[in-house]
Amino acid sequence: MRLDKYLKVSRIIKRRTVANNACDSEHVKVNGRDAKASYDVKVGDIIEVSFGERVLKIRVKDIKEHTLKNDASELYEVLS
Repeated sequence: MRLDKYLKVSRIIKRRTVANNACDSEHVKVNGRDAKASYDVKVGDIIEVSFGERVLKIRVKDIKEHTLKNDASELYEVLS
């Protein structure tokens, strides 16, 4: 699954276009490297998203095409 879609489905970022722009402006890293929106997310990847001064670091636990709002947090584990 593409990185921008994963960020939207997991509800880390609310809209796919916002996720795409975050990737383009280098606010998203995967496994320590800047990542493009087209990056293919895999289970075990560590994703870092910068929200201004705050950085959210997560580990991908599962990948699903669709998920309910209440189940979205089961797709990842927050590291910091």
